[in-house]
Order: sequence, then C-alpha cells, then structure tokens
Amino acid sequence: MSPHLSPRSTELRRRFAEEARAERPDLAQLCLLLAAQGDAALDEAGMDAVQIELDELAGRLPYRPGSPHGWATACAQLLGARAGFHGTPNDYQRLESSLLHEVVRRRRGLPILLSVVWLEVARRAGAPVCGVALPGHFVVGFGPPEKPEDQVLADPFDGGRVLTGPDAQMLVAGATGGPLDPSMLQPADPLDVVLRILNNIRAWAATRPERSDVSMWAVELSLLLPAHPARLRYERAQLLVRRGDFVNGAVELEAYADVVGAVDETAAESVREQARAARAMLN
Repeated sequence: MSPHLSPRSTELRRRFAEEARAERPDLAQLCLLLAAQGDAALDEAGMDAVQIELDELAGRLPYRPGSPHGWATACAQLLGARAGFHGTPNDYQRLESSLLHEVVRRRRGLPILLSVVWLEVARRAGAPVCGVALPGHFVVGFGPPEKPEDQVLADPFDGGRVLTGPDAQMLVAGATGGPLDPSMLQPADPLDVVLRILNNIRAWAATRPERSDVSMWAVELSLLLPAHPARLRYERAQLLVRRGDFVNGAVELEAYADVVGAVDETAAESVREQARAARAMLN
C-alpha cells in the first residue's frame, strides 16, 4: 500500500479487505468503503444513512409482486419512475457516478452503480435478483439464477426498462459486434462487480493525469480483492514512478519483473529497464 496513508484510509482499507474475504461479501458495504476512500467527507454516519435509505426503498416495494416480470415492473415503477434513478451519457464523465453514496443522493450514475442500487433494494425486499454483466452495459436479472434463460432483464440506466431478447442482443452487439451468448447471462459475483467498478474508476482517472491520486487508490483497492489481474502490480509500480516515488516504484517494477520472468524473459527485461530508469531519476 501507499506510504503515508492516513489512519482513516488505513482503517477503510483494512475493512474493505476483510469484507472482500468474508464468506458472503456485502456488496453495498464494499461499495460504500470504496466510496469513502474516494470522498473523505463520507463518514460512518453517511455510510449508515445510505444503508438506511436502501432499507426504506425496499420497504416501499409491493409484497411479493409475483413473477420475475412482476418484480422487474415493481422495481421500475419505484426506483425508475417514482424515485428517479436513471443515467445519462454525461454521467460517464463524473467520478461521482461510481460512488454509491453520490448515486443514491443524485439518483444518477453509471449502469453498474445504478444496478447496485436495484440489487440491494430488490434483495432486501426478497426478490430473486442478480447482477448481469453484459459486455459494456451492466443490467439486473429477475428470476431463478440457476435458470438464466428464464430471467427477466431490466436496465436501471434507462429507468428500469424491461429488456426483450432483441434489446439485450442489441446491447451486446453494440459493445462487441457479436451475438448474445448464454454465458453472458450468468449471475455476476459481488467481488467481480466491485472489480468492474474499480476498473471504471481507473479508466476515468487514466484520462486525467492530474488525478493520479484516484488511479492510485483504485488500483490499491483492486489489489486487496482475493482475485485480481496480476498486471495491476505493474500499473501500481508505474503510478509510483509517475508520482515521484522512484525508489518504491523501482522496487515494485523489479518484483513484477521477477514474476514475469518465469514465463517471458524478454518482457521481464523490459520492465527491469524501466526500474533502472526510475532509479536514474534520483540522480
């Protein structure tokens, strides 16, 4: 982890890592701990307030509205029409669109964060619901998770519009150019959802060099997840160098090179050269 972390940040990361390794990770709690890392103003009372609001929204859903389509329609009426949760293209340009407390406050966000709201509200109301990580666009599915073909998909970004088969196929075709594969309808694991959120944050910060602080905490939280791409260690080392921590950046580049060297010595030597260049910046 980064040196000179505040006690608050250190504690948030400890709790994030602990929750990520729980037998049944709490998606809302992970998202709030992530958000608190990105917004120092989000304190314990603020996190509790979000959980309470999710509970209150769940209490406003009809009691067991019936079929998967009934659940999808009820959630769309409450969360989309009455509460006003939706997204717009401009939301992709805002970091707040990836922070759960801001999404709950603004009623706006990225598809995956709006889906987290839907998942948490519907789950608390007893709905058979799961996240569905379609390529390029996250949605929610109502119905038995063991039978994805029987699910009813809804798009929280579009106010909860229920998706027909052709709708889902068009979303996938727009993102990949290919057809909808049944494997794409499998329920998304909570930790995969969190990693995808962090990937979105890293992508947002990557186009804003002045926000390397955001890149750093996003990659470091990703590294706390039990399963993560090994290349994130390389990304973190590069960030350290970019932020002027040449010694620690070089050390981490060398450690990554040792791992890579087991399968690709040419690539490892390239990383070692970057480490030498980082150390040379100290002279």
